Amino acid sequence: MIFSQSVSRIALAGSLFLGAMPAFAQDVPQQDATTPEQSKVQADAATAATTGADDTPSDAIVVTGSRIQRPNMTSAAPITSVTAQDIRAQAPVNVEDVLNRLPQISPDNQQTYQDSDGRQRIKLRSLGFERTLVLIDGKRLGTQNGQDVGIIPPSLLERVDVLTGGASSVYGSDAVAGVVNFILKKDFEGVQIDGNYNFYNHNNKDTIVSPLARANSFGSPTGLTNDGGRTDITLTAGKKLLGGALRVSGFVNYRHTDIVPYDARSSSACQLIQTGKDGPLSCSLSTYSRSGYIVPQSGPNSGAQLVNDPNGGTGFVPYGVGAGNAANPYDGYSYQRASERWNAGGFVSADIAPDMEVYGSGIWFRDKSQNAYPARILSSTAYGEGTTPYQVNCNNPYLSASQATAICGAQAGTRAFAPIDLRYRFNDLADIPDVYTNTGIRATAGLRGKSGDAWTYDIGGVFARNIQRVQSGNIPDFGRVNNALNVVNVNGVPTCAVGAASGCLPLDAFSAGTAGSPLASYLFTMPGGATKGVGTLYNVIGSVTGDLGKYGVTSPLANQGVAIALGVEYRHDNFRSSADQAYRDQNGGTDSSISQGVWESNIEVQAPLIEERAFAHLLQVNGGYRVSKYTSNPKTFNTWKIEGLYAPVSDLTFRGSYNKAQRAPTVVEVGQARNISYGLQGGSQGDFCAPTVTTDPATGKITYGSPIASRDVCRATGLSDALYGSTTLLCKQGDGNQCTVRSGGFTADPETAYTLTYGLIVKPRFIRGLVLSVDRYQIRINNSLGFNQDTYYTDGCQRSNGDPFFCSGIVRQPGTGILYAAAGGNPTSGFIRQGTTNYYKSISRGVDFQAQYAVGLGGAGKLDLTFNGSLTTFAGGQDSPLQPKRNCAGYYSNGCNDLLPKWSHGLRATYTTADGFFGTSFNWRYVGSLTSATNSGDAAIGGTPDQVRSTFYRIAPVSYFDLSFNFAVAKDFSLRLIANNLLDKSPPILANSYQISLARSNTIPARYDSLGRNLAVGATVRF
Repeated sequence: MIFSQSVSRIALAGSLFLGAMPAFAQDVPQQDATTPEQSKVQADAATAATTGADDTPSDAIVVTGSRIQRPNMTSAAPITSVTAQDIRAQAPVNVEDVLNRLPQISPDNQQTYQDSDGRQRIKLRSLGFERTLVLIDGKRLGTQNGQDVGIIPPSLLERVDVLTGGASSVYGSDAVAGVVNFILKKDFEGVQIDGNYNFYNHNNKDTIVSPLARANSFGSPTGLTNDGGRTDITLTAGKKLLGGALRVSGFVNYRHTDIVPYDARSSSACQLIQTGKDGPLSCSLSTYSRSGYIVPQSGPNSGAQLVNDPNGGTGFVPYGVGAGNAANPYDGYSYQRASERWNAGGFVSADIAPDMEVYGSGIWFRDKSQNAYPARILSSTAYGEGTTPYQVNCNNPYLSASQATAICGAQAGTRAFAPIDLRYRFNDLADIPDVYTNTGIRATAGLRGKSGDAWTYDIGGVFARNIQRVQSGNIPDFGRVNNALNVVNVNGVPTCAVGAASGCLPLDAFSAGTAGSPLASYLFTMPGGATKGVGTLYNVIGSVTGDLGKYGVTSPLANQGVAIALGVEYRHDNFRSSADQAYRDQNGGTDSSISQGVWESNIEVQAPLIEERAFAHLLQVNGGYRVSKYTSNPKTFNTWKIEGLYAPVSDLTFRGSYNKAQRAPTVVEVGQARNISYGLQGGSQGDFCAPTVTTDPATGKITYGSPIASRDVCRATGLSDALYGSTTLLCKQGDGNQCTVRSGGFTADPETAYTLTYGLIVKPRFIRGLVLSVDRYQIRINNSLGFNQDTYYTDGCQRSNGDPFFCSGIVRQPGTGILYAAAGGNPTSGFIRQGTTNYYKSISRGVDFQAQYAVGLGGAGKLDLTFNGSLTTFAGGQDSPLQPKRNCAGYYSNGCNDLLPKWSHGLRATYTTADGFFGTSFNWRYVGSLTSATNSGDAAIGGTPDQVRSTFYRIAPVSYFDLSFNFAVAKDFSLRLIANNLLDKSPPILANSYQISLARSNTIPARYDSLGRNLAVGATVRF
């Protein structure tokens, strides 16, 4: 513990003296280096910073978080930039690999998540992907709900800018937590092939899981294994035509990932279960055994759990833990999911006048991945309520005499039928997957240019369409299973009683290890069902920026004039969901289509007040304001920002910003609020303001008692005193409409976020190439949008004795006071809120540390040190006015699901020879400790004395080390060798991991390198 604290302190100190993020888009190093090497380093950094979102001229810097372009711009909010050089050093196959290393981003590794839908989304500050706006070259990626950053090949990235402060006044209300802007390489000329191949090289050693797995005959791997191969190949081509006036480029990208099953790692040989707080450990077991599982439903052994003798005997043995006849339900689950993706796209721009350009782009993608499930005969109970048990004939030739007696009793050997529950997992059949197919297109087009010396403009738009199809694998047909169990002897050959003409194949369910092939072709014919979701975005944007200094609007103490940006925007989001009949038969529900439009206008101003004066190298104020009108809400929203920069000398800049944003619900959240669901009124009792009802079982006499809630509580829900305890509030049996309470059918209000950031940038002139920054951030979201059950309001209203915050969620019908509404209608009263609702507050606070040190080594080359660290001091919120604030920073479990360490960082050192032939990069990733919320000492997150654990209560800090080598073998050929998690660090092990990370691999795969050492080889060839 002392060591881990020391490491954190050393890292924290290192951020102030050594290094920073790869490139500072927020501040461009001065171009006055005294040596050629230093000049080259700083010019590279400046180039990365000035590669703008829309390929603006190099003398205009585009900073993510502002629409204004001007020289020497410094951002008033912290921006983290990851350059192409750092991306190549990781050999990533997808963008997730790049972003998950940033401490400001909550890891969301879809490749190591069995229940993933295949889409890669981004969450800043653990505030949810709905509050993180994702851009490509300054324009929206697509819809908030359907976004998939997997559309972007890593080899196509020029850099990634992460703005970790509010940016809603510039980009729209979604940018509450910040903005991630992917800057792509455009205007490419020539032909280039980029390829990466990586795989896992892990040494399996016995863990706490191993003896438990072996005790259940599951096994646990040992020794070195190589698996999980991932391939990424990109072909890029481009040409400048008509003397450079026309620029065309395109790319094709292919990615493939091999599956790594859970049982390929000793740490996940079985799902580790702990009963009770510090109870015994065991493996998760399944009755879907390869030996078969039979429960007679009648006769002398009714209810007995029986298994075919796994040793080949002809009788049954009792099912039991440790008997070696239970199954591992998750051995074939995907630790790394199998997937295949194609991306293709193109970019075009043309100068149609000296200061006018048309541009366009298009990206298409298709991603196919799957979640694997064992091939098995399902229990009859899996087919829904009312399904009768399977039936087996008591003279079935596959039944031994003892088995027939156990199932049929005295009717053994007769043509009588006996009901059984049957479960059987075949060991020769491939797993049956749920297949996720994501396809889509993103297209942009526009016109941009200059008007005179003062004005620039950009009028363009984005069209994005994402389609997700989910096809569940076929399951055994119930009727066909019954046919296959009804077996008779025909000339000594077991044959289905329904006859061979039907195609029926007999099932030997009464022997261990029965093969599923070719039987599966007859049994597995019931469709699992398919769903489809389509998200569409139409986005039209017009912006104008101007330098008012050209008209004399300049502070008398400043060199630059006031700059202004004006914009208008229209967005239309639509989401449609549908399903086939097979899915509806099993899961219910209805098809839906939800749309939402918004008109917005904004203004942004930058006003340098003082420049290059004594004690004021720079004093500048910025402001922004945006008005939004959503079709889904009668209210008009507004967002604004105010920012300030003060540099007493060029070496030191103080900065701060304060943002207010109002986020409207996404289209999916709108649908969750509008969705009308019906259920028994208030459960068995009904309205808590109605009289209690007691029925005498002997006489049937009904007696009415006092309501559960007090008169004051009921008054707070809008009920008049005259109706308190009235029988008219009761659920009236026999009237379908009046026996239901409707939840939903309302408009969720916007949430309001306030973001404060303040900090400083240090560029000491006596240490050339060194840039440091420290920034404090505070985010508070009021009326936070989230999903709540109706009990959130009913229980809260009672427990609070009528607090309006809760009681306002109970909306009574005027006059009658009832809480039921006619099915099919959409009245504005007579319901309890449920779905996406406004609860209370979300809070995020912390400090970001960044630094960068670029130093020339004379003829020996150059060295770049970069650092990015984040100290999270608060992550959580307050669920209601009556509950305490929940701070989950550094904790897990008990609702602390963000799994956010208090401290994490990345520190990278990169050396490049003077001739550029050789480069090597060493990276240290540090993930701080996590503690069970039960041991926090904070009652708000369950840290009470009676909940303190002595097992699995802490995850120690973890350090990962990465090493890469780059060889510029020839002018047009470079080779990369990379080892991520160089020391093959095994993941921390947790019992009941699904409750913590939604993964059954006994760890937190999104947070830790859970599959071991990753070795990669990459190459770039230009023609």
